[in-house]
Amino acid sequence: MNVKPSEEAEGNVTPDVRVQIPSSALQKIKGASALEEVMVVASVLNSTYFESPTETQNNTTPSVLGWRVLSVKGGTDPIKNLIEPIKLTFRSEENVTNGLCVFWKEPENLSGKGSWSTDGCQTKFNGEEFICSSSHMSFFAVLVNPEMSVGESHNTNLRYITYVGSALSVIFAVISFFIYMYLRRRGRSEKAIGIHMQLTAALLFLHLSFLLSGSWFHVVEDQDDGWACRGLGLILHWSLLATLTWLALEGFHLYLLLVRVFNISVERYLLKLSIVGWGFPTLAAMACGISGVYGKYILELKDKENPESKSSICWMSSEFKHRQVIGYLTVAFLCLVVLYNTCMLTLVVFKLYLIRSGNMGLKNSNQWRNVKKEKGLDLWKKCAAVLILSCVLGLPWGLASTTYISLSGVYVFTILNSLQG
Repeated sequence: MNVKPSEEAEGNVTPDVRVQIPSSALQKIKGASALEEVMVVASVLNSTYFESPTETQNNTTPSVLGWRVLSVKGGTDPIKNLIEPIKLTFRSEENVTNGLCVFWKEPENLSGKGSWSTDGCQTKFNGEEFICSSSHMSFFAVLVNPEMSVGESHNTNLRYITYVGSALSVIFAVISFFIYMYLRRRGRSEKAIGIHMQLTAALLFLHLSFLLSGSWFHVVEDQDDGWACRGLGLILHWSLLATLTWLALEGFHLYLLLVRVFNISVERYLLKLSIVGWGFPTLAAMACGISGVYGKYILELKDKENPESKSSICWMSSEFKHRQVIGYLTVAFLCLVVLYNTCMLTLVVFKLYLIRSGNMGLKNSNQWRNVKKEKGLDLWKKCAAVLILSCVLGLPWGLASTTYISLSGVYVFTILNSLQG
């Protein structure tokens, strides 16, 4: 486009991409002071031109928003160190959790490879558009972390892994539940067994509801967002919240059992825990259900060979306006539970270390023998049990952050958490 150097250049490159160039940037184009108009070239390119063959084959290339790269050039010389930045707007129609404005940094020598860089770029996101500010002209894009950014083949693999893992979790959760019932009938009515039974029930509901929600659109011809799918979405969300709540209560009980061992008497202990463990998820799910958040959720798979590839699950409806807000609150609750249980596990390990070193303030050897007898396990076995218990406390859920880093992180998170039951 031809513009006057004394005026701001602004226009839509595509319906989803817009560029704004201040007059101070136009005046830095070579010969602009002697010309009435200068030419600025803004065009959209496919991001595949900015990938090396090695990166593409290994599937490690960052995800570029809409596969779009915006090229902004003025004159023959590089335009950089701008006083007023140029602004680039990328409209997002994807379900993204975050994004970063970058430009393509050319290699320093012919044998090197170019790479995406954030130097001189700033990012703002208003929920619908990424607004990039840059102090130079170059090739620009937005690197994003979609909620599902794997191809169709990987999605199929992950779906099989999840279904098999969840099915195994259902089987073993049922077996575990009957074992706990047998132990209670044999006279072992420890509070820990009651808590384990509640967590096992929550995990059983979670995996069953996931299997039903994930397979609903594969076995039912009616693809509409009906009441059955909304109900499955509600049950899935409720069971997830219940599982997270009971994971937190497991951490709380572990703290009382091994840290506050001399002051654990609480009247109607299991009843109070059950009110919290089942009451909070029920209230939260009912509130979300009244708002109408549950329904058909569409996963758009970023597959270059099949850009229209999609998958559906009964969860939080993609059509619901404030779905992301409820999703962020659920993720925040997950993070709090993982952080809390990590702190509880750290306290327990530290306490066991003090016991091992004989530095916990016991007055005589008789008290030491009483503590060992009350615990019933050797201290080293307890340490091993506590480390194994980290899985029961749901610490593998903390690996959710790795799903935004690499594809291998998605596989590790899927395998560990689908087998949690």
